[in-house]
Amino acid sequence: MKKIILLFLAAITVSQLFSQESVERVLRDIEKNNITLKKLREQKELAQAENRTSTYLADPEVEFGYMWGIAGGKKNVSVKQSFDFPSLYSSKRAVQVQKSTSLEYLYKAERMELMLSAKKLCLELIYYNALTSLYFRQFNNARQILAAHKKMLDEGQTNILEYNKSQMNLANIEAELFAVEAERVKVRANLETMNGGEYVFLDDTVYSAPVLFSDFEQWFSNVKQENPALAYLESRVSEAEKNIVVRRRATLPRFSVGFAGEYLKTEKLSGLTIGITIPLWENRGKVSMAKLEVAQIKKELQDARWQYYLSLKAKYTKAVGLEQVVSDYRKFFVNSRADELLYKAYRGGELSLLNYLLEMEYFCSAYSRCLQAEKELAIAVAELEAFKL
Repeated sequence: MKKIILLFLAAITVSQLFSQESVERVLRDIEKNNITLKKLREQKELAQAENRTSTYLADPEVEFGYMWGIAGGKKNVSVKQSFDFPSLYSSKRAVQVQKSTSLEYLYKAERMELMLSAKKLCLELIYYNALTSLYFRQFNNARQILAAHKKMLDEGQTNILEYNKSQMNLANIEAELFAVEAERVKVRANLETMNGGEYVFLDDTVYSAPVLFSDFEQWFSNVKQENPALAYLESRVSEAEKNIVVRRRATLPRFSVGFAGEYLKTEKLSGLTIGITIPLWENRGKVSMAKLEVAQIKKELQDARWQYYLSLKAKYTKAVGLEQVVSDYRKFFVNSRADELLYKAYRGGELSLLNYLLEMEYFCSAYSRCLQAEKELAIAVAELEAFKL
């Protein structure tokens, strides 16, 4: 087990020397390689292509008939093209353009959610990288302590109880290190799945310093239009309102023009045909249905805006609290390497092994909570700024 740990940690140390890959670089790779994102792009393009067919003319109709008779029979030929009232085409075109815009916003909203999930995984990986670094230092110290106690035991300078404590300390740190590595591997595997199976190289152990705004209301008023999910619903409202015009104009007459011919053995007749269709029944009630659809989407938009505001307000409040927690922790951890000082105090004989282990347990617990708070702060800020992804 010790050999595996040493090989693994050596690999981490080397990779940290040769790589400073940023979260932004990983996200760019995921955007390029993610299979789900490629599928969403294709679905959007397919839906937009299908939407463009909505304003095409109806297919022409061609008929041919032959009737037998004593006089040699008769042949009928008919070619006809039908079309809607001209103003209906401009209305359909307006709906078509708006629907394409809606599809674009829908894709952006789905992309934002996917990229936010990827960024959260990156922040999780940084957290486990930092924990690994912490336990790596403790692992090295524990090995040196065990080696020193083994030598002291052989020379009769300590007893078996003290030696057993050092063995137990190393075993506990090994267990913690393997538990952290298991989570680290799982998070990296999830990231690689999102990256289309490509390897993800992210060995950062610190987060970029978050910059929180002081006035949430002012910030929200500036960014609320940047959310593609809300923009999608707003576009849907506009699309539904334009569709009301389409439904109204669909009640106007439809026309058809064509050519018809009747051919007898003794005579040939041909000419133009003009027809009109009066839609008395098929569009009945559709204008009212279109109005109800507009009202429904507007309510959905109003609710989504309110939910978005409350969600961001809660995340902002959480981020402000976490920012203070992280600041308090960092005032201590940045200005002192408590674990190194404790180890020096133990090696210098100022602390017994038991006191050293108790102090280190307290330090590791506090440092882990600091890393946890930093991770949660980074995730909260990422959620607040998801519209930037």
